[in-house]
Amino acid sequence: MACNYRFATVSPLLLPLFVFLLFTSSSMAALVQQQPLVLKYHNGLLLKGTVTVNLIWYGKFTPVQRSVIVDFLQSLNSPATARPSVSSWWKTTENYKGGSGSSAIVVGKQFLDENYSLGKSLKNSHIVYLAAKGGHSGGAVNVVLTAKDVAVDGFCRSSCGSHGSTRGPARFAYAWVGNSETQCPGYCAWPFHQPLYGPQTPPLVPPNGDVGVDGMVINLATVLAGTVTNPFNNGYFQGPPTAPLEAVSACTGVFGSGAYPGYTGRVLTDKTTGASYNAHGVKGRKYLLPAMWDPRTSQCSTLV
Repeated sequence: MACNYRFATVSPLLLPLFVFLLFTSSSMAALVQQQPLVLKYHNGLLLKGTVTVNLIWYGKFTPVQRSVIVDFLQSLNSPATARPSVSSWWKTTENYKGGSGSSAIVVGKQFLDENYSLGKSLKNSHIVYLAAKGGHSGGAVNVVLTAKDVAVDGFCRSSCGSHGSTRGPARFAYAWVGNSETQCPGYCAWPFHQPLYGPQTPPLVPPNGDVGVDGMVINLATVLAGTVTNPFNNGYFQGPPTAPLEAVSACTGVFGSGAYPGYTGRVLTDKTTGASYNAHGVKGRKYLLPAMWDPRTSQCSTLV
């Protein structure tokens, strides 16, 4: 089974640092502000309608960690939550062409590989192999989630997660996200950890009390939005197809209104725990979700 392409998400730190450098002079700032953010539609297939997300848990995750992520996925289409909500964030995908409505996410099969069947150091080919456990349905996304003690090619160096597809008659879309808690929380779990580079702002308190898993939610949101709006390398993106900016990665580092390099923007704070969030989910969950580019406004849309 050959991998057709692989998209690495931009680290939560890389774009803010890049923008920070651009904003070091007022003339540069004016130039940047005049550039519209446009993700070109390349006339390809988007994932619309019911999209089944199959989960492959690689390594050891606690039941609570798994429930945080599953509840996030179930929140994407659950209107019965307080606003701002995870579902209102996901509703922005309705504005992308290629079909009517947004993608209705359904959690499908789950596979546990707690014995590290392929070892603790994975190559990209291993990710595709593991993703295939979810089946070859064209209307599904097979998501591989790797535990905090699993190394993956490029993880913590150039990516925090990725998505892609296979080619041939058994073509399917897949994604991968790693838990960065012990390997690079300052790279892949910002803003819940002090950043490695750029402005050194104090970290936020994660809404579910887990730096690694709350960071995974941010990166899962990023690659999942990229998958449904650009599943086969001919949907919405800006830049080269081998390293594109997509629905959420184009808005890296922005979580609320008024965001600037090193500052997430306006978010909400839980009065009891002090945790930061911007979206309500099912079962009383709270999440911090990145901004998503809205084709109607050509802006990064935030919940608060």
